[in-house]
Amino acid sequence: MSLVYRPARADDLAATDVLVVASINDLTVRHGFGRMAAASPPNFQLFSLQDDPDGLWVAEENGEILGFAWSWVCGDVWFLAQLFVDPARQGQGIGNELLERTMEHARKSGAIHKALITFTFNRVSQGLYMRHGLFPKTPIYFFNATRERVKQTLPEPPLRAIAIDSSAATMNNLAEIDLRAIGASREKHHRYLLSDPATTGVLLYAGDGPVGYGYISSNGHIGPLAVMRTDVLRDAFATMLTLAADGSAETISAFLPGTCDSALSLAIRQGMRITFPMLLMASPGYGDWMQYLPRNPGFM
Repeated sequence: MSLVYRPARADDLAATDVLVVASINDLTVRHGFGRMAAASPPNFQLFSLQDDPDGLWVAEENGEILGFAWSWVCGDVWFLAQLFVDPARQGQGIGNELLERTMEHARKSGAIHKALITFTFNRVSQGLYMRHGLFPKTPIYFFNATRERVKQTLPEPPLRAIAIDSSAATMNNLAEIDLRAIGASREKHHRYLLSDPATTGVLLYAGDGPVGYGYISSNGHIGPLAVMRTDVLRDAFATMLTLAADGSAETISAFLPGTCDSALSLAIRQGMRITFPMLLMASPGYGDWMQYLPRNPGFM
């Protein structure tokens, strides 16, 4: 049977997760970072498949999945969440064929902006993305530290944190924040996060009105975080660090874009260190993430 490219199905997603984990670890081990990825339930992939099945594709040969591509769309923004090929079959054009199908997803959606996050040292993939009109924008650094180290000198939370609910008023606030920070409303993704028992979300207030939002996972990871103005980013990140430090996770972590000077400075001051570097790539005119901290390379 020849190699075929087809839309992904729900029953493919456990196998695609195995493929993605193996591909990431092959890459990070070869570049001296060790094994970084571990298997996890493909909950967000399944959510995306149910929401918009045109964004998920597999390459398959003789019943074996050799490649996986997954993209999602919110408003004018198309985002490539994952594109991975079995390490033993790389260099055979599979990645390019999968990318063509996800790019068709972008064209059909009418998205104006395209973006993705990849490893800084993934040179082959960066070349592939540049051939398709996505260019390097800003580095994104994964920071972490022990909770005890982070909490040593944290000030009182600068902003008030109010739990996010699913009310229309809250969703309107979140949409306005996202539009200012990343140029698109992500209401469906906020509803996904609210359904995750391992994730806590808060609106951040200065005075009477919300100026941002943030999420914390039960493992101590902060993100996504977005603010309406660049001048409140540091206070927003400081508040989320304090909330994370008050939890029980042993480690606190976050993805910090290189454009977010105030958050980077605070992370260093609190003893957080860079674990590995990533890169935001995007179509021309997009990617000014001075008001946004992504959750991870798949969720954005």
